[in-house]
Amino acid sequence: MSERYAFHLPDLGEGLPDATVVEWLVKPGESVQLDEPLVAMETAKAVVEVPSPCSGKLLNVAGEAGSVITTGHVLAEFEIDPSARQRAAGHDTGHHHHAPAKQETKEAAPSKAAEQDAGTVVGAMSASDQVREQAAVSVGGVKAMPAVRALARKLGVDIARVTPSGADGIVTLQDVKHAASAGTAAPTASGALPRKVASEPAPAPAAERTVTSASGRPMRTQPPGVEVSGQPQPLTGVRRNMARVMAQAQAEVVLTTLSDDADIQAWSPGNDLTARLIRALVAACRVEPALNAWFDGEKLTRTLHSQVDVGLAVDTAEGLFVPALRNADMLDLAATRQAIGRLRQQVEQRSLPASELTGYTISLSNFGKFAGRYATPIVVPPTVAILAAGRLRYEVVPVMGGVETHRLIPLSLSFDHRAVTGGEAARFLRGVLDDLALPQ
Repeated sequence: MSERYAFHLPDLGEGLPDATVVEWLVKPGESVQLDEPLVAMETAKAVVEVPSPCSGKLLNVAGEAGSVITTGHVLAEFEIDPSARQRAAGHDTGHHHHAPAKQETKEAAPSKAAEQDAGTVVGAMSASDQVREQAAVSVGGVKAMPAVRALARKLGVDIARVTPSGADGIVTLQDVKHAASAGTAAPTASGALPRKVASEPAPAPAAERTVTSASGRPMRTQPPGVEVSGQPQPLTGVRRNMARVMAQAQAEVVLTTLSDDADIQAWSPGNDLTARLIRALVAACRVEPALNAWFDGEKLTRTLHSQVDVGLAVDTAEGLFVPALRNADMLDLAATRQAIGRLRQQVEQRSLPASELTGYTISLSNFGKFAGRYATPIVVPPTVAILAAGRLRYEVVPVMGGVETHRLIPLSLSFDHRAVTGGEAARFLRGVLDDLALPQ
């Protein structure tokens, strides 16, 4: 009788208690070889590929796409193929969640980097030779990441009929959302995998959306791609981790916020707001380095950084991403704009390396492009400060000999009062205001 093996979800290296199934790359009843891709799992940072821990037949899986699996719980069950190559040491995958028989395990000490950066918005991710960051793979002639394929299935989009916009012809999340909104990639009638056929008929045009009902009364609408079921839905991936980390930060940080308005009336044409805000952060860090720091609340230690790595808050439908713009203190405005564009594109395509989502020394949120003036942005440990910019407005200001209408940007600086004094925060904010007042 063949041996059975229960595979537990390994620690994906992020210190998170669970992960979400995106796509099973092997179906129950199919055979798989050792270390071949088994399942794509979504964590707070990326979609990662979990390899098979053995060679054999996949018997059962713990959940379908969208299921949240707890780290250490059974993910899949296999029937071992005794004639095929297996991993040594009893099919050990290198990850343990309970002590194996007749063997004691020791918990590995966390690395210094993980200890310093375990609390950032998307958590810390350590390297592992057993779990690989997911790259776009070609299936049926279509190159897309599993997360993109999962979204296409959820929205009823035939991914083979989506026009790719990513590098090397990769279909991105935005491509799928646009196709769902336009109704240009409806699935074929059969449930089989779509094939590109020259004579394939064009899909029927989608029903025209309207904001009024037949009676002429307004109707509630939602953005394309947003599922509004009226039923509780479990948080997954980035949004799930955001909920945990923000709650923890709110409970831990002694949050204080200073607000003021930056007068940018003197700006020359062509200034990029986000790039100028980052430059102002860098200038303020030179004026008052105490806010470009990490704080350890348990050890009561503070680390002041010589480089300025800005965590740039990027809002997406999946949740909040905070990629790190490295060495902002060494970039001019043109290079800063390029770096911002690259990070935003990588977030949109979910191609951002996991290493770029940790380790920033101070944060920036430019929520004003949507609405709002002032805020109380949350400081996420180990950082001690975050600057938020509200919506630009025009306001009458007194000047020598009369009044003028100036452009103002409302700013809110939140800081951890455990590590930063009110005077340090005020000097920092003054440095931001002074740099933003410059013409260019």
